[in-house]
Amino acid sequence: MKIVAAQKILKANDQLAEENRRRFSAAGVFGVNIVGSPGCGKTTLLEALIGRFGDALAPAVIEGDIAGSIDAERIDALGVPVVQINTDGACHLDAQMVNAAAGSLELGQLGLLLIENVGNLVCPAGFDLGEHRRIVLLSVPEGDDKIAKYPAIFRGSHALAITKIDLLPHFDFSVDRVVADMRRLAPAARVFQLSAKTGGGVAEIGDWLQAEAAAR
Repeated sequence: MKIVAAQKILKANDQLAEENRRRFSAAGVFGVNIVGSPGCGKTTLLEALIGRFGDALAPAVIEGDIAGSIDAERIDALGVPVVQINTDGACHLDAQMVNAAAGSLELGQLGLLLIENVGNLVCPAGFDLGEHRRIVLLSVPEGDDKIAKYPAIFRGSHALAITKIDLLPHFDFSVDRVVADMRRLAPAARVFQLSAKTGGGVAEIGDWLQAEAAAR
């Protein structure tokens, strides 16, 4: 019987992630990993950001799902290059999947690569994809205790987007608690509040992303 330690698998993933990051940087592409639970608003945020950026950042999207292509079809309808990854049961993307998907894109013609990870607050936390920035989403209906319950994915993110804030009057959700928990785990991370219904907050996170991409 052969036993392969998880640390060996993660090390191999990290090595390929670094190769991905160098590849993206060499092509002038800024990579962003979007993580969060199913239904937290990841695809809706991508649609809003793509609508805001237009052709300015020449965006493309890699969509990660266990099955189906519903989200990729939404992105394709915007006229943006998109590659669908179906993980066939895996609860996260990894660097190898992203490397293969990126091979289907003309990286030299892109400026921004948005990677929508599989909806999950646990599995994606341990897998670097080669991104330059990771944004984690937390929606109001999920509850304000999720950062305390799933610290790893929040600790490893560069920004937190609190989504569906138009629903605040209908839920017992403390924005102050969420912000305080995020500050404790990731003091340097930016925190944004978004509403797809009203469009509020999209400009702020869009401006931040453009500034981060320009700084690279």
